[in-house]
Amino acid sequence: MARMLALLGSINIGGNRVKMVDLKAAFAAEGFKDLVTVAASGNLILTDHRDPLFIETALERVLADRFGFNSCVMVRTRKEVQAAIDDNPFHGTGPEHGSDKMVHSIFLSEQPEQARFDDLLQEHSGKGSERLALGDRVLYLDYVHGVGVSDLSSKFLERRLGCKGTARNMNSLKNILSKMN
Repeated sequence: MARMLALLGSINIGGNRVKMVDLKAAFAAEGFKDLVTVAASGNLILTDHRDPLFIETALERVLADRFGFNSCVMVRTRKEVQAAIDDNPFHGTGPEHGSDKMVHSIFLSEQPEQARFDDLLQEHSGKGSERLALGDRVLYLDYVHGVGVSDLSSKFLERRLGCKGTARNMNSLKNILSKMN
C-alpha cells in the first residue's frame, strides 16, 4: 500500500464549492482509506494499492456523481511530489529564484508534446515576466508578479499544451509533503 496525493482541480473556486469533510466522507464511502485533506483546495492524501489512473478515474466519478461537477484529478506518489519541489528550476534560494508563493508546479494529466511547449514559450516571449520550464508531467512556472496579473491562466495553458493541469505553489507543496508520511 502506497501513500499518494490526489490533486483535485477546480475545487472551491468558481461554482465548485465543497467542504473537505464532505469530500472525505464521499471518498471513504467508496472504499478509499487513510484519507487526509490538506487545506480547502482539493488536496487529498490517501493510502491505496491500485493503479493511479484507476484512482484518478474513480475520484473524478465520485466528484461528478456526488457533487455534480467535473474535476480533473491527478494522483502522484510521495516521490513525485518531492520531485515537483526539488526539480522546479525556479525554486530555491538566491536572487535567481522566485518566492515560494509565486513559484508553482502545475501537475499535468499527461506529458505534453515538446513542440507544443516550445510553441507556448515562443508565443509568450516578450509578453510577460513569467518563467516556464517543462518537467515530467509537470509544468514549472514562476509567476514573478502574481497569478492574478498573469495572462497564463489555467485554461490558456491547457489549450496550448493539450492537456489538463492543476497548480500548487511551493508553500502548499511543502505543507502537503510534510503530511504524506
